[in-house]
Amino acid sequence: MADDAATYWSEALASWAVPEEILAAAPESPWALPPAVFAHAAERALADAAGGPSRRRALEALPEGGSVLDVGVGGGAASLPLAPPAAHLVGVDQSADMLGAFARAAERRGVDHTEVLGLWPAVADQVAAAHVVVCHHVVYNVADLAAFAAALTARARRRVVVELTAEHPQAAINWLWRDLHGIERPRRPVASDAVAVLSEMGLRVEVERHSTAARLWDDVPRPEVVAFVRRQLCVGPDRDPEIDALLDLEPRTLARDALTLWWDR
Repeated sequence: MADDAATYWSEALASWAVPEEILAAAPESPWALPPAVFAHAAERALADAAGGPSRRRALEALPEGGSVLDVGVGGGAASLPLAPPAAHLVGVDQSADMLGAFARAAERRGVDHTEVLGLWPAVADQVAAAHVVVCHHVVYNVADLAAFAAALTARARRRVVVELTAEHPQAAINWLWRDLHGIERPRRPVASDAVAVLSEMGLRVEVERHSTAARLWDDVPRPEVVAFVRRQLCVGPDRDPEIDALLDLEPRTLARDALTLWWDR
C-alpha cells in the first residue's frame, strides 16, 4: 500500500496493463473506442428529460447563458443536455473522430461550440475558464489524477462535476479474461480511491451514488457489443461466437453503478 492516495491510485492503475504477450498478439488495439456508440449515448442523454445526479449538480451552478467545459467529451453526453441554459460548450478529447461527432451534434442543436484536440491537462492552457467543468468516465484512464483534477479546478469558475463508475470499467469483464486467457485481473482502484486523491488535495468533494447507471450499450446491435468486448479481450473475430455465448451467461456484464463527484470553487 502506498503512503499517499495519489501514488496508490497510480500504482493500482498500472496493474491493469495488458500482459505484453497478449497485447503483442492482439489483432486490433484494445483501446479503440467506437465514436458511433458515444454519439448514440449523447442522443440518449438528450432524450432523457430528467437526467441524473451529474446533470442536476451541473445545472445548479450554471447561469443562464453560461459556459461549460467538457473534458473527454466523447459524443457530448455530459455537456449537450446542459445547453440551454449554457450558451457555449467547449469539448476536449484526444480523438478527432469523437470531436467531430460532438461538433455535429452541437450544430444540429444550434449550440455554440469549440473543440480542442489533445490530452488533458496538456492542453489546459488552450482553454478558457468555464462556469462549469464536467468530466464523465475519464478518470480511470488518468495516472496522475491530482494534476488532472487540479487543472479541471483551475478552469472552473463555479463547479467541477466528475462522473465515474464505482469500479474500474474493465472489472465487468474480468471473468471473461479468466475464461478466455486464464488470468486474473485486478479489482482496484475503485471510485473511493479517486475520492481519496481529491480529498488529499484539499478539495471538498461531495459524493452521490447512482442507484442504477445508464447502460451505454442499450439498443446497440449485438454484433457491435460482441466486437467491442472482443477487442478489449485482445482476441480475433474467430472468438465472437464464444464471447457471444459467454455474455448470455452474465447479461449484466456491461451495466455498472456510478458515482457523481462535485466540488465548488
